[in-house]
Amino acid sequence: MAEFPGGPSYIVAAAPFRISFAGGGTDLPAFYEREGGAVFSCAIDKHVYVTVKRLSPFFDDKYRLNYSQTEIVNSVEAIENSIIRACLTLLPVPPPLYIGVIADVPTSSGLGASSSFAVSLLAALHVLRGERVSPAQLAAEAVKVEIELLHRPIGKQDQYIAAWGGLNYMSFEADGRVNVEAQPLSSSAISQLFDSTLMFWTGITRDAGTVLRSQNENTENNLELLRRMKGQAQQLREMTMKKFDIGAFGNVLKEGWDLKRKLSDAISTDEIDRWYHAGMKAGAYGGKLCGAGGGGFLLFVAPPERHAAIRRELPHLRELRVQYEPLGIRVILPSWT
Repeated sequence: MAEFPGGPSYIVAAAPFRISFAGGGTDLPAFYEREGGAVFSCAIDKHVYVTVKRLSPFFDDKYRLNYSQTEIVNSVEAIENSIIRACLTLLPVPPPLYIGVIADVPTSSGLGASSSFAVSLLAALHVLRGERVSPAQLAAEAVKVEIELLHRPIGKQDQYIAAWGGLNYMSFEADGRVNVEAQPLSSSAISQLFDSTLMFWTGITRDAGTVLRSQNENTENNLELLRRMKGQAQQLREMTMKKFDIGAFGNVLKEGWDLKRKLSDAISTDEIDRWYHAGMKAGAYGGKLCGAGGGGFLLFVAPPERHAAIRRELPHLRELRVQYEPLGIRVILPSWT
């Protein structure tokens, strides 16, 4: 295997999680290959951190991996973590090698964790190889890892928001092209949006692939719903081009959740519905489950003066405070400017 003497021996990379406000599900190929999809989403100040270190030849084991589990193996093929295995298959580097992963929030939480992980690891491996690549290339490679190599039935929005950061309208063309359009929302409007945002951990983890597989199978029956959800992403985009109305923004989220629940029986549960209705009754403009559905984080957009009442209605759910993240993938060590 070729050596890469031009790269450093120790890298730390971080990619943000995201909130998908509208259009989620239209980034699945079953829909966008027919009509094109659109998503309106935003990076948040919670991240996946990946450390990659070249080990000295005195280490007998070729790969030492530390994430929620620990692996010590002697070949890429023996690695159990599918994303690490696929990333090293796509971007081979000579062992011995250490890879460590830690995140600000749990996996399977609806915030795009697996894609943020893939983007972070790919960025670190490129730096290790002495290569400088663009966010667009990292996003496309993460799509290749998750969808082409691992055959996960997921969409393409998470990889691009992890790479680009910020608040974006993304369109997914039938030929596979992805367009990322940064939104011209003022800093005061972004502050208003996040000052109005509440997120609660349901404690329910779920495999997004299971939920999305069910949605994929029902695409033919859900075309009109998906068209309307795509239209909501376009509607939020239009809102950023005029005086920002947080109440109208929240109402689009409410309408989008009402539509999304109809896509599949796996999207929500009776318990999640009770929590959602309690938050709405307490004064939220709108809300939704983050991600594919079935669990993870419950998001509300509400006037700040109603936040205390919403918290009182959901006393058993832990709150996650989030802020806007303007940056996408970052290589923290060594400095990558």
